[in-house]
This record gives sequence, C-alpha cells and structure tokens, in this order.
Amino acid sequence: MRAAVEVRPAVPDDLSAIAELAAVACEESPYGPQTAPADEVRLREHLSVFLAGGGSVLVAVHDGVVCGFLLARVLGPHLFAADPSVYVDAIYVAADVRRHGVGHTLVAGAAALASGVGAPSVYCAPSPGARGMQRFLACLGFAPAAGHRVVSTATLQRRLAQDGPASRPDVRREPRESRRQSTRAAIDDLIARRRRARAAGLPSGPVNLRAFQAQYRAPRAPEERESESVPS
Repeated sequence: MRAAVEVRPAVPDDLSAIAELAAVACEESPYGPQTAPADEVRLREHLSVFLAGGGSVLVAVHDGVVCGFLLARVLGPHLFAADPSVYVDAIYVAADVRRHGVGHTLVAGAAALASGVGAPSVYCAPSPGARGMQRFLACLGFAPAAGHRVVSTATLQRRLAQDGPASRPDVRREPRESRRQSTRAAIDDLIARRRRARAAGLPSGPVNLRAFQAQYRAPRAPEERESESVPS
C-alpha cells in the first residue's frame, strides 16, 4: 500500500532536511562523493542559489518528515525549440520509504509544473551507473534523447590553447593566387632595396668570400712580411 505523501514546494525551513538527504544521495552515487559535494553546509548554499536562480524544489513529506526531493528548472524557448521544457536536475527518495510511491508523487509534481508553464516535455539526465533510477524513469515513459559530455573549464581552455591554430598562417591552406601575390610582393621589395643600395653606393649583392680567401692566401712581398713582424 502506498504511503500518504504530500508533495509541495520547499520552504526555507526545509533546506536543512533536503541538504541532509542530498548528502546521502552523494554517498550513494555510483561515482561517489567526488562528483558532488557531500558537505551539508555547502549543499544548503547550493540549494539557496538554485532557488534564487529561479529553480523549483519540491519536497515529499510523510508524517511531517521530508523523505524525498526533486529539483527542476523551467527552460525557456531557444533556437531549436519553440516551447519551454522542464529539466529535472535531481530526484531522491530516502531508502526507508522507497517502493511506496514517493518517487511517482515527486515526478507527478514535476509533470504538474510542466503542464502549468506549457512545457510539452520533461527531461532528466540520471547518472549512467544509476541503474535503479534508469529503470524507474523508463517505467514512467522517459526515453533516451541525447547524451551529455562534460569538461572542466580549465581543461577546456588548456586544450583550446594547445589545439588552436598556430600563430603564423599555414601557407599550405592559403589560396594559390594569394601565395603568388605574396611571392611577387616579396620579389618586388627585394628589387627595390637593391636599387636603393646601388644608388647610395653600397653593395647590393652578396659578399664574394671566395675572392677574399684567394686574396688572403696569395703570396706577399718580403717587405710586407717584415713590416708585419716588427712590433709597433
């Protein structure tokens, strides 16, 4: 027999009880508490921020005790959807009241929220390893829609810096006509510099090192050698 459970929007006095249940949910997660903070103080802060940002928190109350919660957000129309939708961020039911309809009642509250805002769809992305939650949602008609991929901001920025385009352009990808224009401009600049050098009486070509070496190795007159051997 299903327990008589009341589902209502959370009030500030419920945050401590929700945070306590959320800490247990973190411990039960297939990936452990490393994927979410298990500290109740931080969880209360996160819940406050979630509510302040327009999120909806529903609680299931049985005999005056909070025994489950559901976090949901209303997502407005966007580029690929003309209608709003409801996204369920988290749903949890205490172990001692499971299989008594508490989860169904919470999801019914999310369905009522979706109906109230005119959202034709309700989304939920449970952890891949949460098999019980996967079966629960499948029994309620939830079907696969899309897969999420996640990366830390620091890692993403580092990979973008590593894999981004090089600082200098890749000439192999430039159009052929563009490469021809660049080569022609470089040749014209070289010719202009040589003309300016000749006009100023400066050498405009490379230095002939072979002529210099031949002149250095040529035999010199005896008087030139004697003058070099006498110190000044």
